[in-house]
Amino acid sequence: MQVLKSLEELRAWRQLQQGSLALVPTMGNLHEGHLKLTDLAQQHADQVVTSIFVNPLQFGANEDLDSYPRTLEADCQALAERGVDAVFAPQVKDVYPRGLEAQTFIDVPSTSEILCGASRPGHFRGVATVVAKLFNMVQPDLAVFGKKDYQQLQVIRLMAQDLSFPIEILGMPTERAEDGLALSSRNNYLSSSERQTAPRLYQVLQQTAVAISNNGTAIEQALAEARIALQDSGFRLDYLELRRQADLQPASQADSAKVLLVAAYLGRTRLIDNLTF
Repeated sequence: MQVLKSLEELRAWRQLQQGSLALVPTMGNLHEGHLKLTDLAQQHADQVVTSIFVNPLQFGANEDLDSYPRTLEADCQALAERGVDAVFAPQVKDVYPRGLEAQTFIDVPSTSEILCGASRPGHFRGVATVVAKLFNMVQPDLAVFGKKDYQQLQVIRLMAQDLSFPIEILGMPTERAEDGLALSSRNNYLSSSERQTAPRLYQVLQQTAVAISNNGTAIEQALAEARIALQDSGFRLDYLELRRQADLQPASQADSAKVLLVAAYLGRTRLIDNLTF
C-alpha cells in the first residue's frame, strides 16, 4: 500500500493507475465503520484510495479540532490489512495553500443550513469545500460515504450534482456496535457510564419509527415523547426531527420515505444518528 503525503505524490501515483478508482474520504482514527466503507469501495472499483485529513474548515471555534484523535500509523496498518491500494494523508498547507481565510468556499444552499447546519454554522461549507478539493485531487470514478452522517451525504450528493462531478456517490449503511450504538470516533470521548447510556439514542429512534409507522401516532406527539425519553435518559438534545429522505424537508404521514435524525449531547460528547423508514 502506498502512503502519499503530498499532492505531487498523489498525482504521480494517479497517473499510473488503470481501471476504475474509488475514494473513501475520512478524518482518520479509523474504526470498523470506516473499514467497511473500503470493503464496499473494493466491490465497485479496481483500485481504492482512502484519504486521511482532519479538515479544520468543518470545525467551529469551540469544537474539538485540536483534540481530535490522530492515529495515522495505526490507520495505515488497518487499511493495508484491508487491501486498500493507497492512503492520501496531506497536510493543511497542501490542501489550503493560500490559508483558510483566503480559501474559495463551496456552499450548498438550503440543505446545509438546517439540522446540524443550524447548530454548527459553516460546518457543511467546510465539508463541501474539502470534498470538492479531494474529488479534484484524486479524480475518482466513485466515492463512498457512511449513512450515519445522513445530512452530510445529502449535501455531498447535491454538491456533486450541481458542480457536474462525473463521480458516483455511494452511501454505506451505518455500522453499529452490538448494543446498537452507531460507530464513531467521538465515542472514544464517552465515559464508561455514558457509553452504557449511549445506545438509548438508537433505541428511541426505533421506538419512534414504530409509533409513527405501525401505531399511527401523530408525528408531533411521537417526536415530543421521544424528546422527553432522551432527556430523561440524560441526553441534552440538539434536535430530533422527522424529514423526507429526498430533500430533508419536514415529513408528513403521507410521505413514503422518511428519516428520523437526531443530534444530542451525552456529557460533553455530541452524538448523531438516524433511522430511515
